[in-house]
Amino acid sequence: MSRAPAPERVEVTLLGVGSSGGTPALGCDCPTCTSHDPRNTRTRTSAVFSVGGRHLLIDTGPDLRQQALREQIMRLDAVLYTHPHADHIHGIDDLRAWCWLQKGALPVYGNQLTLEHIKSRFTYTLLSPNEYWDKPVLTLHEVERESFVAGGVRVQPVPLLHGKWPILGFRVGNVAFLTDVSAVPEESFALLERLDVLILDCLREREHPTHLSVAQSLALARRIGARRTVLIHMTHELEYHALGARLPPGVEVGYDGMRLHGGF
Repeated sequence: MSRAPAPERVEVTLLGVGSSGGTPALGCDCPTCTSHDPRNTRTRTSAVFSVGGRHLLIDTGPDLRQQALREQIMRLDAVLYTHPHADHIHGIDDLRAWCWLQKGALPVYGNQLTLEHIKSRFTYTLLSPNEYWDKPVLTLHEVERESFVAGGVRVQPVPLLHGKWPILGFRVGNVAFLTDVSAVPEESFALLERLDVLILDCLREREHPTHLSVAQSLALARRIGARRTVLIHMTHELEYHALGARLPPGVEVGYDGMRLHGGF
């Protein structure tokens, strides 16, 4: 009697867990910036979700090229954008490498705010390819709250607030990625139930108008109740070991190159 196929898993690689300035911060000699532990070296926040050989990139920060080389990312099937701030979008030109390798356009998904920024700031990415594939060739797809299929993978967008900006988190299977969060609208909590892994914004100790502080992040993690919560988008004010030592069970500090797994 043949066995039923095992359900697919979601594998997430955290390409970067740093804030907009990255860590080490230029000109700083704090314990985080001078640490020899690689977990205190943070490139700008980004991740790859992989399911059954299909790979979805979340955001294209300015460190994308070195992140992709480090993790040997040879294929992308789609790009999901959370919002259009520079540390999440300004590596967009590096997408040309995959367009060239795959000889095809990359589908890009984001909300109206993000796609309007791409159209106005990176118009050349929307042109038809030439024989050299020497620029990114992107197709834009607007998403808001309804689930969609990207690169053959079902994705659930999660509406969030980043200060006054409406932005998106993303859920694939039982793994959710929420960066640059200042608040979660009440109606979005229903999209975050029964998570295996929650990857969550945690900028610094002090409160910030457009990000979660440590205390706010932990309070949100308690409410969502994922089996495992991993903190990302941290400034150099948060040293890996010092922060980790005081986190509750089930919550941990993320680091560049960290791999996480969840189910469907």
